[in-house]
Amino acid sequence: MEKARIEDQVGMPEDVQEGSDSPRDAIGAGKLTTRPRVPLWRVTISLVLLFLNYFLAQYDKFILSYFQNEVITSLKLSEASYGILSGYATGIVYALLALPTAYIADFTEARVWVLTVSAIWWSLCAIFQGLSHNFWQILLARIGMGIGQAPVEALSVSLISDLMGKEYVFFGESILYVGVYIGEAVSGQIAVAFARTNTPWNTALIAIGIVGVVIAVFIRLLVREPRRQTSLVISAYPEHIGEHLAAVSTRTKIAYARKDISETFSYILRMRSFWLLVLSASFRQLAGNVFGYYMPTYLSTLYPLETELLSRYGIIVGVVGSVAVLLGGLLTSAYWQRTKMLPIYLVGVGGMVSSIFVLLMLFSLSVSGNSQSSGVRVLYGTMSAAYITAELWLGTINSLIVLLLPPRYKTFGLSIWDAIQVLVYASGPEIIGLALRNVDSASAAYLDGTRIALAVIIPVGYWLAGIGFLLSMTLVKRDLAGDFVIGPLTTRRKLGFGSFGVILGILVIVLFVVSIVYKD
Repeated sequence: MEKARIEDQVGMPEDVQEGSDSPRDAIGAGKLTTRPRVPLWRVTISLVLLFLNYFLAQYDKFILSYFQNEVITSLKLSEASYGILSGYATGIVYALLALPTAYIADFTEARVWVLTVSAIWWSLCAIFQGLSHNFWQILLARIGMGIGQAPVEALSVSLISDLMGKEYVFFGESILYVGVYIGEAVSGQIAVAFARTNTPWNTALIAIGIVGVVIAVFIRLLVREPRRQTSLVISAYPEHIGEHLAAVSTRTKIAYARKDISETFSYILRMRSFWLLVLSASFRQLAGNVFGYYMPTYLSTLYPLETELLSRYGIIVGVVGSVAVLLGGLLTSAYWQRTKMLPIYLVGVGGMVSSIFVLLMLFSLSVSGNSQSSGVRVLYGTMSAAYITAELWLGTINSLIVLLLPPRYKTFGLSIWDAIQVLVYASGPEIIGLALRNVDSASAAYLDGTRIALAVIIPVGYWLAGIGFLLSMTLVKRDLAGDFVIGPLTTRRKLGFGSFGVILGILVIVLFVVSIVYKD
């Protein structure tokens, strides 16, 4: 009865009615329309180009991670300064600029054009990073890069969700996220090669920028804007969502844009699962961000006699991580009709199990009786186990989110999802940088401090995320059934969301200001 009332109040938008045999039959059933009539060769080319662009957009952070000591030494940085570069330097602009950029892409229906311009911009900023000679130059270049990279993930996920379809979208999104792990693998090999040839770290960033510009040109030439598909929850569209085309002819563009923004936020606020999901994903990404930025340097310091450690570290991340994320996509695609909760289980349970192996990684030398040869074997084994259990989730959970959002403004909705996560997880490097700001990076105290920080932040982040995701399952089921919050939002609900925004804003401002004050 409640679902029927939602339908009567909201109505069905034209783009939802197209391509659906019976919209009412799909309500709450999790049915998707058939894949748009895009030639398989074009889907393949688009996936490859979107993957390469996303891979390069992620790659710069691995350069800072693997060349941490070289970057700090060559630019005369403190640990707090490095924390700024790897934290809020790009995080704040990434979060804030993702929203208007993604909205423009949806509003103009020009996602490919926006992605092309963004790719060229961040690629040029990567080149400028490689040409930097001090903290302020590289800081400004990274801020500029954050502006360009802001919409890349949301635009890529949005495009793939329309290029593919049905359950295959989970596997398609997983292919995109392989870029995260390939970036680690390539960075490890580059780090070893550069160390052997005494090649400076900034050469890698300049090369990234040049290749990025080339990929951007190919995206503009070969990727076509696909038709929007329906979402999983047809019945829960906000009021007037079907009046977009009519509104253009009766209102000004500005009024139309304001209405669309309001409706998208209203849609998200009325979802029952969105906010618990995004908070859980934020904790999970915080743990992963700290892992990515600090683990390679920590392990290479812990095992100074292992000259091949970074290379093998990168290979494990690249191979095992890629296998894990693709396996997650395949499992979800195969079992989607049986259980819609598989993505939740993969991220929740997988992360909690992985935390055990992460701790064994950190204390592998102690566990092996301080034997370098035995310890490194324990390290490689536990690291493989950590990645295969933890990295099943990225493609599946983001596919679930994009399919829960309204098609016309899915990119904008995804940018909200991404922005909140960035503001939370970018705090990790900031906190560690401040905690170790007065510790010599070459000392035993620094190694011990890094170990403690990683041993606390990563497992806690995994477990908070796991508990949050598992608790969200009931809410996700209600959203899939079209059981959104109906009528005026309660004062309690508004205060809850408002308080979350204020607390997050205060955290970001305080950490960023303190980091700038204590950067030297």
